[in-house]
Amino acid sequence: MSFNEYLVGLKGKRVAVVGAGISNTPLIYALLNAGVDTRVCDKRSREELGGAADRFEALGAKLVLGLGYLEDLDADVVFRTPGLMPSHPGLRSALKRGAVLTSEMEAFFEVCPCKIIGVTGSDGKTTTTSIIAGILKYEGRTVHVGGNIGTPLLTRADEMKPEDVVVLELSSFQLITMKKCPHIAVVTNLSPNHLDVHADMEEYIGAKRNIFLRQNPSDRVVFNYDDPLTRALSGEAPGEVLLFSSHERVREGVFLDSGSDGGSDGGPGGGAGGGPGGSADGGAGGSPNGGIIYEASGGLAEAIMPAGDILLPGFHNVGNYMAAFAAVRGLAGKEAMAATARSFRGVPHRIELVRTLHGIRYYNDSIATSPSRAIAGLRAFDRKVILIAGGKDKGVGFGELGAEIVARVKTLVLTGMTAESISDAVVNAPGYSGFPEIIRCDDFTDAVISASGAAREGDVVLLSPACTSFDRFKNFEERGDAFRAIVEEMS
Repeated sequence: MSFNEYLVGLKGKRVAVVGAGISNTPLIYALLNAGVDTRVCDKRSREELGGAADRFEALGAKLVLGLGYLEDLDADVVFRTPGLMPSHPGLRSALKRGAVLTSEMEAFFEVCPCKIIGVTGSDGKTTTTSIIAGILKYEGRTVHVGGNIGTPLLTRADEMKPEDVVVLELSSFQLITMKKCPHIAVVTNLSPNHLDVHADMEEYIGAKRNIFLRQNPSDRVVFNYDDPLTRALSGEAPGEVLLFSSHERVREGVFLDSGSDGGSDGGPGGGAGGGPGGSADGGAGGSPNGGIIYEASGGLAEAIMPAGDILLPGFHNVGNYMAAFAAVRGLAGKEAMAATARSFRGVPHRIELVRTLHGIRYYNDSIATSPSRAIAGLRAFDRKVILIAGGKDKGVGFGELGAEIVARVKTLVLTGMTAESISDAVVNAPGYSGFPEIIRCDDFTDAVISASGAAREGDVVLLSPACTSFDRFKNFEERGDAFRAIVEEMS
C-alpha cells in the first residue's frame, strides 16, 4: 500500500492528530491536503503554537488546544505523539468509544516499500543507527534515516524504492504500540530508563520487545550477549538471532577476540578477552585490543577489522560497531564496515570533542540522559575526568554511577534537580574518602566555568549528565548546544 492509498483510506473518517510536534506536522499537512477530516490536538495554547495554528486552520483543521485538549476526544482514528503514553485517560476513553489508536511511525511501517532496519536499547541507539546508515551508504545503497533521528519519513514513503534501505532509531515510546516489526532489529542493551514515564521496568522491557516479537522467520534480530536482559530476550525471537559480545566468543554473531588482530580471515587466535576489565578492554577507557570477528553457524569465522582502528573513543563504541556489523551482514561487505569505523567521527552530543584549550579537552556527551550512559562516557577515557552531571530525575537510582565517579572522576561538578541525589550516591559509594571534590552550582553556565577552573593541562572536562535536561532545557540537544557555546566563548 502506498502512502497516497493510505490517505485515501482515511477519507470519510474523523482523524485526530495528538501533538503538533516535529514528527506529526508533515502528517497533519498531508491529511489536510488530502481532504481528510482532521482535528489537531495539542496541550499548547494558540499563542504557543504560533503561525502553525493559522496555517492548520486555513487548510480546514479543527484545533483543540490547551490543558483540556484530550477531554472528550471524539475520532475514528487517533495518531498518538510518541511522548504521550497509551495509558493516558483521554486516549483510553477514545479507545472505549471505538477509536483506532496509531502513530506516524506505525503508519510508516504500513506503507514503507523497502527493507527496514530498526535499532532500540537504553544506550547507543543513535550511534549504532548512524553507523549502520554510514556502512550502507559506503556500500552504495540509498539510505533513509529516521525515527528518533533524522526527518519524519511517512510523507516521503512514496519517494522510496524497493531496493532502498530505511534505518530507524526507535524509542520505547514509539514501540509500545507497534504491531509490525523491522526486517532487521537491533537491541543494544537494556537498563532502567524512562521510569518516570513507564509504569515500571516490566512495561519498559515489554515496549522494547515489540521491535522483534512479530518478526517473520526470515527476519533477523541482533542482541547484546553481554547484557543479561537482552541475552534472555534472545530466546523469544521468532527469526534469525545474531549476538555480539565484547567478552565472549559467540557461535553466531560478532565478537571481540583478544587473541587476534582482526586483520585476516581465519579462526580466532585465542579467548575472547575474559570478563569486564580484562585485557580485551584495553584498561579503563584505553584503545581496545584484539580483532572483531564474525562467526557463522558451523564455526566458520571471518575477521572484519582490528578493534583499535575504530575512530570513536570509548570501549562501548566497540559494542556499537559489532551490533552494526551483525545488522548489515549480507547487505554490506567488511570493506564498507572497516572503512566506516576508521572514518566516522560520531554524532553531535555523544562524546563530541568540542574544543582543546590550554591543553584541556572539552567533551559534550549531553545525550547521556541515564546513569548507564554516563558510566559508558566515563569509561571512554584513559584518565580521571572533570565531570559535569545533574538534571531532571528519570526515576532511576545513582548507586552504580556513584561508584564509577569515585573510581574515574577527579572533580565532580553538580547542577540541576538531581545534584543532591548524585552527591549522596558518591559520598556513600565504597572507597569514597573525600575525593573526588564535589562542587555544587545552581547555574549551568557557572557549572561549566567551575569545571574549566578545576582543570589543568592534559585534563578532560566531560559533560555527561546522567539525567534528562527537562529541568532547564527543551531537550538534550539544547543542553549540549549551550555547553558548546560556553566552551567556544572561553578565552
